[in-house]
This record gives sequence, C-alpha cells and structure tokens, in this order.
Amino acid sequence: MKLSIKQKLLTLLAVPVLAAGFVAVPAFATDLSLSNGANSAQGTDQSPCLFGSEGDAACAGKTPVFKTITNVLLFIIGAVSVIMLVIGGIRYTVSAGDSSAVTGAKNTILYAIVGIVVALLAYAVVNFVIGAFVPKA
Repeated sequence: MKLSIKQKLLTLLAVPVLAAGFVAVPAFATDLSLSNGANSAQGTDQSPCLFGSEGDAACAGKTPVFKTITNVLLFIIGAVSVIMLVIGGIRYTVSAGDSSAVTGAKNTILYAIVGIVVALLAYAVVNFVIGAFVPKA
C-alpha cells in the first residue's frame, strides 16, 4: 500500500490538529499577551528578576539572572580565547621554521581571535534583545 505525498502530508498535519483539541489551557496561561509570556511560565520558586533592569522593583538591587549567565559565559569564552592565543604564540615561537607547524600556530591564533570577536558580538546581541523586550522602569 503506497501512500501518496498528499496523504502523508494530511496525516502529518492531522495529528497536531487533533492533539490541540484535547489539550486544556492552564489557568495561569489565560493572559496570552507577549509582555506577560515569561511571567506566565515562571514558577513560584524562581527569581523575580530574570530579565529586568537593576533599578526595577522586582530586582531590588540584584543583577538579573540572564545578565549574570551572559557575563559568566563571556568570561569563560574570553579566558579560553586568551589561553589559546598564548598557546598559539608558543607554538609559533617553537615551530623552528617548520611550515606545517607555523601554519597550525597561525590557525590557532586566528581561531582564538575569531572566538573573541564572536563572543563580543554574542554579548552585544543578547544585551540588545534583552533591552528591547524588557520595559524600562
């Protein structure tokens, strides 16, 4: 029994439609506005300061959770990139003119610099997105 492509697509589309009819909407998710999306999914034991600015009343002088996570990851990526720069420099110094060793050392240095640039751009994008969606106090 061969199923045509049309029958397969209808079957794939029918499953989510049928499943959506049997799913009840939880009471806390009745407010489906975009600004309240994160708050409706927040549990009672979570920090009230996930995205907010440091001057926000919910934060009460604490650093927001996502900002802390971003800062820690940026520090780790920066530290690894600096270590790789040092390793690349040492490899370049001890290459003794071997062309394959020089190429490997240059690639290590290049990739470490690219890692630093990507980390800085990711930090800027995360801060821009969080700043765009968090209302100003």
